[in-house]
Amino acid sequence: MGCRCLQQCCSLPSLFIIFILFFSNFFIIYAQTDPALPSFTPINRDLYHRSDALLEEIKGLVNRHPDKLSMEILNGQNRGYEADLNVVTYCQNRKETDEKSKFRILISFGQHARELITTELALRVISILSEEQFLPKMDQVLLNRTLEKLVIKVIPMENVNGRKLVEDGDLCERRNGRGVDLNRNWSVDWGKKEKDYDPYEENPGTGPFSEPESTLMRKLSGSFEPHMWINMHSGMEALFMPYDHKNTTPDGLPSQRMKLMLKKLNYFHCENRCMVGSGGGSVGYLAHGTTTDYMFDIARVPMAFTFEIYGDITASTKDCFKMFNPVDLPTFNRVINDWSGALFTLFTMGARQMDELQSENLSESKLISIDDYLNGYLMERKSRYGKKIEVLDLGMQEIRTYFRLFLLSSVLLMFMFCSRIRKSNRTLVHALSI
Repeated sequence: MGCRCLQQCCSLPSLFIIFILFFSNFFIIYAQTDPALPSFTPINRDLYHRSDALLEEIKGLVNRHPDKLSMEILNGQNRGYEADLNVVTYCQNRKETDEKSKFRILISFGQHARELITTELALRVISILSEEQFLPKMDQVLLNRTLEKLVIKVIPMENVNGRKLVEDGDLCERRNGRGVDLNRNWSVDWGKKEKDYDPYEENPGTGPFSEPESTLMRKLSGSFEPHMWINMHSGMEALFMPYDHKNTTPDGLPSQRMKLMLKKLNYFHCENRCMVGSGGGSVGYLAHGTTTDYMFDIARVPMAFTFEIYGDITASTKDCFKMFNPVDLPTFNRVINDWSGALFTLFTMGARQMDELQSENLSESKLISIDDYLNGYLMERKSRYGKKIEVLDLGMQEIRTYFRLFLLSSVLLMFMFCSRIRKSNRTLVHALSI
């Protein structure tokens, strides 16, 4: 009996089965240690839409609510690489009202491909704007009064091409369709690399705005001229303001206002668990060529933010889907509800800022300094908030014109003085030589 069993176990088919079992176990162990293999946790299709399905659902919301929502698709290409940018605009009575008279908000989701939770938040935000969904614990009448004052442009999925790579199985991909990090492709401090630079994570491209996605976003911000910019990411819980490329925040009144707004959001929506401050001073590393730094420094957006809405610190660095996205329904719902509430609270605070700026009296102590004016901030505030300061503008322009003339005349006088001295010296030398 024992010999017969031994013969059966040692037969060729049995040895083949043992061989297969051995190497399958080896592959499982290897998969857990090899960083080149895909991450462990797959995309939960019960929670997350595919990119095409999500954009179709948003398109359906727009079609059902043409009185509030509109959608356009911008297209760009560079050296054979092509990208689309879907832009949803919310504006009540947009046919009757000039958008420039309202408070303008530009907000982008899904700039990094692997951060799927941000695009789901975009869908929720647009659903609330359409009034097919509602915010819990928020007065809808009060919210509607706020929304009447706003124009909101939403980019629900900035990095469509990179997102498709993630859906095909590359769950750690954050770059676009040709391997460029869209949040390193902007012109402020572009291309600088830290000691821990990783090209897979932070490839800035061949130059500022080398990618169609970044170029389209820049053109959109230039034509829309937002008062507020928000860039939505995941990987941690944080409320960031400029700057990302240095360990400091801007000086002056705009910075103070942004800090106050973020502190309120942290208290009411993050239960004080979110990191607050500049991206470069809080996150632990400097980021160069980011969108938010460009929006604040170059596009002159008065309020520019980067929000990080979720991160699992217990996940392996190679388990990217779990690290950047909730994997269970309760956590998913909590993140979506908390951050949709935070965004609409921020919208309300922004609208109030506009009201305060419009009601400021020039005789009060809140006047902008000449230094701020010379930096262009006064003119920006005039164009953005419609303050009637034409007389003050004219006076400041005259002062700057006179100052420039003074500098020019001083240089000319100095040049003439030096020339006279040189001629006098030559005459003296000539006389002495005779």
